[in-house]
Amino acid sequence: MQPYLFPYIGYFQLIKVVDKFILFDDVNYIKKGWINRNRILVNKEEFMFTIPVKAMSQNKHINELFLVEEDKWKKKLVKTLEESYKNAPNFESAFSLLNQIIYLKEQNLSKYILNSLEQLKEYLGITTEIVPSSSIYGNGELKAQDRILDICRKESADQYFNAIGGMELYSKEEFAKEGIVLKFLRPSKIEYRQFDSNFQPLLSIIDSMMFNSQDELSVLLNQFEIL
Repeated sequence: MQPYLFPYIGYFQLIKVVDKFILFDDVNYIKKGWINRNRILVNKEEFMFTIPVKAMSQNKHINELFLVEEDKWKKKLVKTLEESYKNAPNFESAFSLLNQIIYLKEQNLSKYILNSLEQLKEYLGITTEIVPSSSIYGNGELKAQDRILDICRKESADQYFNAIGGMELYSKEEFAKEGIVLKFLRPSKIEYRQFDSNFQPLLSIIDSMMFNSQDELSVLLNQFEIL
């Protein structure tokens, strides 16, 4: 999966279910995707926040991009989280970790997100190893499914898990030819109480952390099916 900023809980379900999670960071950046933005709850409504990236371009790889070198956006994001969630039941522990993650002194976009995922997975009780694709495989000339298959071969994988959206991208028959079982994770319908408002689904893990204890999050992480 590409490195996403504070992704929704389904992303962490995928991390949890596998032995090794490959962070696809040496692929082209996608504007208006989930790499440097996500959604939270503000005034009981869905709200999109974005962290600023210098010289954004879809012609650059994710690991070639850098964050804007100032703390203004970090202060604004932290303040938004505090004002939006200060009355949430799990605010104290969640906010402390999120504040630490946001203020990390790392400018490289890929490394910044990797750090956030490492800290969040620890908070969620996930032990899966996360490996940036740029650090090891050396197969950037390959595209799409061929590149995934090459990584699977190099890892001696007998199973490959992808998010449910990948069903349109990958062929179970082609993976089977390599002795690899292709599986897809589909999150169950997850709901929890968000103050006294109507539930807004598929928000950032930030929202899930604010309204659920670590024990409750552990239960939510297991609410999925494998196809």
